Amino acid sequence: MKIPKELVQFLKKTTRIAVLTGAGISAESGLKTFRDAQDGHWSKYRPEDLATPQAFARDPRLVWDWYAMRRNKAAEASPNLGHFALVEMERHLNDFTLITQNVDGYHRQAGSKNVLELHGNIQKVKCYDGCGVVESWEEIDNEVPRCPNCNAYLRPDVVWFGESLSLGVINAAHKATLECQAFFSVGTSALVQPAASLAHTARQRGAIVVEINLDPTPLTSQVDFALHGMAGEILPKLVEKVWG
Repeated sequence: MKIPKELVQFLKKTTRIAVLTGAGISAESGLKTFRDAQDGHWSKYRPEDLATPQAFARDPRLVWDWYAMRRNKAAEASPNLGHFALVEMERHLNDFTLITQNVDGYHRQAGSKNVLELHGNIQKVKCYDGCGVVESWEEIDNEVPRCPNCNAYLRPDVVWFGESLSLGVINAAHKATLECQAFFSVGTSALVQPAASLAHTARQRGAIVVEINLDPTPLTSQVDFALHGMAGEILPKLVEKVWG
């Protein structure tokens, strides 16, 4: 993939960048996407039927075990060159915000600092009754761990279907989008709201929009630069050309 000269020249003068990432960047680490994770024992369940408050209230052990499986799968893989290129990009900018739809925690693991996790982080748990995030917990065979403060069940610190995104997180994402000079959409289908609207907001405010994705998306025809290929190949090359 050849990086457009015009894009390189623009980014050399840029001080404010916002990046949105989706499942595609983690898929390059070998991590199965949300709906592709249904193999073996879990193939008889629809993920939408497990990722809801109602499912947890009905069968907390089933939901806990599914997320424990996904947490273990995430731990078996690791951040890839695309994640690390975004860490390097952040190092060179005064104002950089990484907005992610992913819950695997790879961006933080790679070393990114200013990360907004729209849908939470599967590596964290919180009290089901609202005590807050619990820093450590003990896995107990055949049981759902309990909150050390109030003894309620612990649950994954992710946003389930039917739940609202954190207002603070989504407001920070909008602020970064409104103020950036360049907006990157990386490895995302550009279909899931409200994240899908961010690129359009950035464009309306005068930012250039860059899409990096294996395949064209509904966003492709409206961006300034569409770079089709693997983020783990394109992002390191882009960072090297601009800030190397």
